[in-house]
Amino acid sequence: MKQLENYRLWRMVLIAMLVPLAFIAFWPSPVDQPVQGQLAAVLKFLHRHGIPTWFNYKFVEASANVALFIPVGAVSSLAFPSWPWWKIGAFGLLISGCMELGQLLFLHDRFPSPVDLVTNTSGAVIGALLATAATKELQARRLPGADL
Repeated sequence: MKQLENYRLWRMVLIAMLVPLAFIAFWPSPVDQPVQGQLAAVLKFLHRHGIPTWFNYKFVEASANVALFIPVGAVSSLAFPSWPWWKIGAFGLLISGCMELGQLLFLHDRFPSPVDLVTNTSGAVIGALLATAATKELQARRLPGADL
């Protein structure tokens, strides 16, 4: 019974996480628009000081999309522990697809991107794999004689 309560808790956490994610996805203008100038200046500074030019705006944006979905994958893995990593990835793809479709249909200043689908899904998969590995490690530590 306690295990079922944990699943319910993680499912509520997941729902709560999707609310700010929806705000980010459906904000009328790109959420990074206010800091684009500062980000460009920081990247130029970094490039002048030896950071490779492949570390650019597109790389930062893609990395941010991956990072945004890592918690979604991790919490989804805890909320649905019987789901394998690829099913969590499909769930991340579904969420991302809904976000991109909404941007296409309803937001004139936002641009849906297939790259976002890939990076968001990748983040969900990474989160699922990390949560699964952490859960297995914690379970192994709890087993009697596991430290032998």
